[in-house]
Amino acid sequence: MSVLLPLFVALPMLMAGALIAVRPSVKVASVALLGMLAVDLVAAGILLIRTSQGAVFGHRVGGWSATLSIPFVADAFSALMLTLTVAMTLAVSVFAISTRAAEDPFFAALVLLVTAGVNGAVLTGDLFNLFVFIEIMLVPSYGLLVLARRGQGQRMQVTSSRIYVTVNLLTSSIFLIGIALTYAGLGSVNLAHLAGRGTDNPTGLLGCLILLFALCVKAAVVPMHGWLGRTYPFMSPTVSALFASLHTKVAVYAVFRLLTLFFGEGRWLWLGTTIFCISMAIGVLAALGQTDARAVLSFHMVSQIGYTLLGVALMTVAGIAAGVFYLVHNVIAKGSLFLSVGAVERRYGRHPIGEVRGLLTREPLAAVTFLAAAVGFAGLPPFSGFVAKLALITAAFSAQQWAAGIAALGVSLFTLMSMLKIWGGMFLGEPNPPSGEHEGPRIRTREIAPALVLAAVSLGLGLYAQPLLSLGEVIAHGLLDPSAYVEAVLR
Repeated sequence: MSVLLPLFVALPMLMAGALIAVRPSVKVASVALLGMLAVDLVAAGILLIRTSQGAVFGHRVGGWSATLSIPFVADAFSALMLTLTVAMTLAVSVFAISTRAAEDPFFAALVLLVTAGVNGAVLTGDLFNLFVFIEIMLVPSYGLLVLARRGQGQRMQVTSSRIYVTVNLLTSSIFLIGIALTYAGLGSVNLAHLAGRGTDNPTGLLGCLILLFALCVKAAVVPMHGWLGRTYPFMSPTVSALFASLHTKVAVYAVFRLLTLFFGEGRWLWLGTTIFCISMAIGVLAALGQTDARAVLSFHMVSQIGYTLLGVALMTVAGIAAGVFYLVHNVIAKGSLFLSVGAVERRYGRHPIGEVRGLLTREPLAAVTFLAAAVGFAGLPPFSGFVAKLALITAAFSAQQWAAGIAALGVSLFTLMSMLKIWGGMFLGEPNPPSGEHEGPRIRTREIAPALVLAAVSLGLGLYAQPLLSLGEVIAHGLLDPSAYVEAVLR
């Protein structure tokens, strides 16, 4: 199993290269994309099963020493992230093909390159290679921004793309500086050598803090969140759904990994809980003030990332397990919301909330899909959001972080209000298409199917939450005691 880990990066890259070299028809490229993602998902699922009891697999490319090689390491956390991100990429790709957003011949190749970067980022056991794989993920993302076609708002699209590229390039430079300082202070960038050494000397500590700062910028943690609200709402529905499922979540994964690796203690508990609670509150308040459905969902990403990272800030088994569960729930529910709103936008155009009304009558399947995802996202039973928030609030109270638990509960109420704002403005009332809008064909079932499947998964996780909660505990033990991970890296 260990020697196969590099294939998670190599195979999508090779397939992308083949598609670029051969330039097949869009149909063939789409089949190749879906086939590669399906194989990737099956392999990730097998890896998740093999690691679900705490096993860790490691492989050094070329058999070089730990200081020179490219280490690939798979534990339960990285296997879960691998499965989750590939599944979401597959769902978004199906949506793109169904809505004809994948008509460009380079679309499939760029998505596969993004997949290769994401896979490498969650499997690497080295800081510098984490930087490399994040860049491999980002470069084709810039290409996807260029390929995105919109019928309106071209100026804002260009502006948002510039902001996105500028922020990520600047943050990558900061991340590289953090790597350099970490190496200067601690003498290594291999994660096995850095375990528990985040405070060994001032230079190393500064490097570790800069790394975490850069990752928090990429994850859109308050107060480094402003770029997200200026970029995601103005991307195409396909690109915004893909980026929301992958980019910020890779950064969140890295924060989980590095924070517990560098500072595996509760000394920084107060700082983390404060920052992430502020993120929860500011994100949801900003969402309430938006007049566009995708803008509401984009600012909610800031709030939900605060929820997720609150789990790791608690530095307890219950807290980290709840954070992992919340991460999975958030990716699935938010993906469903982005895709359902995207399907509506593809059919009716992009308009402020309330300008297109009555879609419950006209598009009942899309309405039911959005409502299911929204209810779960707000944390109401029986969906995954209820279990995730209950577990997180319980963990906060158990750690005697009463303010954090109360904040999480209060923010949930505002989340529900913002979801009701979209539901009431878009789906309720008498049908009211914009001026000049004709009835035309309705949203096709295949266009809303990916969002519907994700909403069903959210319901399934809510009704049958124990396996994921148990897996979260395994992950938490592995993060708090990284000895098995360290051994696998050095093996």
